[in-house]
Amino acid sequence: MSQRRIFGLSRRQFVRTLLATSAFGVTAKLGTGCTASKGSGGEVTAAGESPAASGEPITIGFIYVGPKDDYGYNQAHAEGAAGMASKFSNVKLVEEASIPETTAVTESMRSMIDIDGAIALFPTSFGYFDPHILKIATEYPDVQFFHAGGLYIEGKTPKNVGSYFGYIDEAQYVAGIVAALTSKTGKLGFVAAKPIPQVLRNINSFTMGARSVNPDVTTQVVFTGNWAEPVKEAESTNSMADQGIDVVTCHVDSPKVVMETAEKRNIYSVGYHANQSALASKGYLTGAEWDWVNIYSRFTEDLLAGKKLMDGSIPHLVRGGLKEGFCKLSPYGPAVSSDTKAKADEAMAKFMDGSMVIYKGEIKDNQGNVVIAAGQELKQQDPVLEQMNYLVEGVIGTI
Repeated sequence: MSQRRIFGLSRRQFVRTLLATSAFGVTAKLGTGCTASKGSGGEVTAAGESPAASGEPITIGFIYVGPKDDYGYNQAHAEGAAGMASKFSNVKLVEEASIPETTAVTESMRSMIDIDGAIALFPTSFGYFDPHILKIATEYPDVQFFHAGGLYIEGKTPKNVGSYFGYIDEAQYVAGIVAALTSKTGKLGFVAAKPIPQVLRNINSFTMGARSVNPDVTTQVVFTGNWAEPVKEAESTNSMADQGIDVVTCHVDSPKVVMETAEKRNIYSVGYHANQSALASKGYLTGAEWDWVNIYSRFTEDLLAGKKLMDGSIPHLVRGGLKEGFCKLSPYGPAVSSDTKAKADEAMAKFMDGSMVIYKGEIKDNQGNVVIAAGQELKQQDPVLEQMNYLVEGVIGTI
């Protein structure tokens, strides 16, 4: 029998059942004679004093939809959490990996709160947000929930829920420049999971970056239907190589299969989420990476200072790009020429000084419809971009 399961229950479920039937799950007497209450965060505190204010250690939970070593989305978040925890001696990190976007994540969140005493949770996968985080947040109004990518709506989303994400499409735009200038065929490929706004924005920005240096470049997109479909990802990459596409990139949880398949087919690759250069030593050009250590450290500093989403001292919507340190570009690979590096660095400098606007009209979708009018500019922080539902001109594919 696994040590993690008792009579068919996980360790967390078993302990939580004991807590629910125990008097210790309600109140506990302190040796001084005063009473300490069990807060909704699971911690025992004296007379309303928060752990952050008292200098007591705090527990922060992270939940991942896949394994922590997937060379992609989950690994990037896990490395960010570990890097954050290493900076703070008074922070305890609890994690659960490979938790599906079902009621399983609801159970994981409850357990981290009830058993581990987590005062803040970072459930990182897109599908965790609605309905799972929104449901649990109403049950635990004193616990803070931070989600990657969900859109906070004032008056609708619970006050103890926050949304953070980065404008990684800025790094995608620069990577598109590198891809277009390196490609010999002018045919690029993009293996994508689902046509949600964040994915569409990456596809579009990558393509617009590529077409800024070569207006004839096209990007073939294939949607696999899920975040982790290794067989479909390999098939899509092979199919692209068969069609003469010589640079591929992706937005899936683990780019590992796409990178390795591209290398086997002797075509170039552009990474995502984390640095995948070790998987494709010859063909890896660069990649759009997250810098979650930076972001999670900022949130933790706020939590330790006693700041909260509920009173507005922590913003409900947190966004940033290259300039703000939310994302970065992978080091250039050996196939990238000095001229290409110079062009990419030039675009990078514009993002860093704030002068670059990707979505500046006139922009048409790939059906010929005007989606951003001439003279109109949508800055990165514009919420309209987080509702993107189109593919731009130059992208071959449908939603």
